[in-house]
Amino acid sequence: MNRKLQRFKYLFADFISALAAWTVFYLYRKHTHISGASGSSSLNLLDDLYLRGSLVFPVFWLFVYAITGYYNDVFRKSRLSELWQTIGNTLIGSGFLFFVFRLGRTELAGMADPLSIYFSFFAFQFLFTYIPRLVITTTTTHQVHRGKIGFNTLLIGSNSKAVDAWREVVSQKRGSGNLFIGFVNVNHNPAGILANYLPHLGNLDDVRTIIIEKEVEEVIIAIETSEHDMINSIINRLIDTNVVIKAIPSMHDILTGRVRMNSILGTPLISVSHNLMPAWQENVKSFIDYLIASLALIITLPLSLFLAAGIKLTSKGPVFYSHERIGRYGRPFIIYKFRSMYLDAEKDGPGLSSRTDGRITSFGKFMRKARLDEIPNFINVLKGDMSLVGPRPERKHFIDQIVQIAPHYLHLLKVKPGITSWGQVKYGYAGNVEQMIHRLKYDLIYLDNMSLFIDFKIMIYTFLTIVKRKGI
Repeated sequence: MNRKLQRFKYLFADFISALAAWTVFYLYRKHTHISGASGSSSLNLLDDLYLRGSLVFPVFWLFVYAITGYYNDVFRKSRLSELWQTIGNTLIGSGFLFFVFRLGRTELAGMADPLSIYFSFFAFQFLFTYIPRLVITTTTTHQVHRGKIGFNTLLIGSNSKAVDAWREVVSQKRGSGNLFIGFVNVNHNPAGILANYLPHLGNLDDVRTIIIEKEVEEVIIAIETSEHDMINSIINRLIDTNVVIKAIPSMHDILTGRVRMNSILGTPLISVSHNLMPAWQENVKSFIDYLIASLALIITLPLSLFLAAGIKLTSKGPVFYSHERIGRYGRPFIIYKFRSMYLDAEKDGPGLSSRTDGRITSFGKFMRKARLDEIPNFINVLKGDMSLVGPRPERKHFIDQIVQIAPHYLHLLKVKPGITSWGQVKYGYAGNVEQMIHRLKYDLIYLDNMSLFIDFKIMIYTFLTIVKRKGI
């Protein structure tokens, strides 16, 4: 199962389709409205409008499709969803190109109604785009149904419900693509009756290691009613992994409307994992991250040189301070900051800062007031480790302590950590683990309300904090 090849198929088809649609539209308009006046309906490759369209349009359409998330999951596409997504993208994109390139102007349109020109442009773009997509997606879907393409799937559960779930999935006339590699039980008891059908890979304590080693893509939770008190623990262990999480619904789940059908013929499941932002917002967020981080590093270069000189002149040690933090999906990364503490400030072990922290240099206090010590964080944004807005990254030393008290902290690892966050805006810096847990609720609320609008509001409040010098 080659994801890069599959994504390339869609990209290549969309590129050729966009070029072909523009060429046919150009010839169609010349033939129907211009040939009578000019006596020619042939394609002029040197025509300025055609040439500019040929260079810009394919790239524009690939950008539109990418930013709306079309290329995100290339093996689990719904043909009906693909139809509506293609219609929506084409309607909006065609309108944008129509007005920017003035496709309704007289020399191209003759005396035609601009609205009819727009819909002919839309129709060509849609048909040339959707038909190749439909062929690729249909071929892929049939391969999934026949078991030629599949997703490594782990079952959590070991008794009758797990056996029933496994039987229902594998007995479907049209396969769902689930390739069961084994199961884990939720306690340390013997494996359970599912061991008669699938390999027993361990218990809940081993699940993260199994997901990594076995390259698991989907997890299905099928535990007994008596084990439902374990559900929070299971979700917390899986929430920071990049897997699709589904659960077998109870009758209560069905009656309260929590079960949503993704496939008419598939097994009804509750989707536990979910995208925190629509795909287009997530992609725009990433674009804004890279754009602002690049501009910020350039604009603040003179200030950074001043800060570097101030650090060297006021205390011994390097200009930059770097150490390991935990990022998205629990992956460690190295964070960069301007050094605001004395050298060897943490020789006795990791510690949290406070307003009366004696480890902070006088120049460090000046930087922290306006959070200038965090300017090198923009390097982390460009590297893809961080975002402009997101929960602040913590060290594993403190995460281990937090999780002992508040295991739901692990939900924060579903997103990239940020230079600023709602928790930091509302609460500020935390001086101990108790304060970190108190700040946690703000970051969890942010996760439930993630949007570009919320991000912009947080950035505005952060800017005001910097201007008013209300940092630590």
